[in-house]
Amino acid sequence: MNLLPKIYIIHENEEWLTPLRLSLEKINVDYEEWLLDTKLINIEKKPPEGIFFSRMSASNYTRNHFHSNQSTKIILHWLESYNRRVINGSNVLNIELSKSLQQIELNKFGFKTPKTIISVGKEKIINAAKELNIWPMLLKPNQGGKGLGINLLNSIKDLESLLKQDLIESTLDNVWLLQEKIETNDDFITRMEFVDSSFLYSLNVFSQGSFELCPADACEVNFDEFCPVNEQYNSDTKNEIKFIIEKKPDLELAKRIGLFLQKHQIEVAGVEFIKNVNNEPIIYDINTNTNYNLKAEDEAKTSKKGMDSIAQFLKNELIRIYK
Repeated sequence: MNLLPKIYIIHENEEWLTPLRLSLEKINVDYEEWLLDTKLINIEKKPPEGIFFSRMSASNYTRNHFHSNQSTKIILHWLESYNRRVINGSNVLNIELSKSLQQIELNKFGFKTPKTIISVGKEKIINAAKELNIWPMLLKPNQGGKGLGINLLNSIKDLESLLKQDLIESTLDNVWLLQEKIETNDDFITRMEFVDSSFLYSLNVFSQGSFELCPADACEVNFDEFCPVNEQYNSDTKNEIKFIIEKKPDLELAKRIGLFLQKHQIEVAGVEFIKNVNNEPIIYDINTNTNYNLKAEDEAKTSKKGMDSIAQFLKNELIRIYK
């Protein structure tokens, strides 16, 4: 029996789907979730007709979903082989899962990024740090997520101590980035949100020294004080983490980032940067499984809500292809 075309959401985290479900239901569009923990795919069959949206996150392994990388790759290639409309497809997944690939592509496009040396294998981390030799520096996993696994190093002795005590977390691909820590006059980073490769808004994130910068309303982090859904969150309290939508975003930078996203077929993303002491934006992360903070959106009284924009984009694509 042929099924009517619908929207299919490919994901591995139930909690992150709640806001998108609500937005899809508000506009009365038919959708189905493909939860990778339970979904079996028969590649001998044709995929159903519809629009497919990948919500795969680089942080999947932090939820013990270690299979998600490969299963998503297989599903996306299967869909693309039948020319299904896939949003954030297989090439985008490669970018999501590799900070080093992000840096290479951003540099190629002309963006400033942190100076970086790549270590393939934990045994090379010391040599990579010595070659970079910019202190302080950050040690990051190549496949990141929510800022987990990032260490601030003030000296080579700090790194030697972490290695000696075996305090550097293992990574899925055994790849690390040694990266300069950008000096800034600001006390926040900025995240620009895009849907359909078009700019929505800029969000200032006041991290209070944490690397856990996820703005999601439902975010699985280890430290409550760094979570935007903490009940103690108060936008008027200087000591609490804050998510504030900018009133005057850098539209020229947003335009350049939009062109970069279009080139790489990245249709939904949050792009993070920090301004150095010369007020130059230094881009350090592309998150293609972006989440949003409704409190910040409500406080800014923005008409461009993140999840609502994604839902409408998906519905428009469904109508466009199957009208």
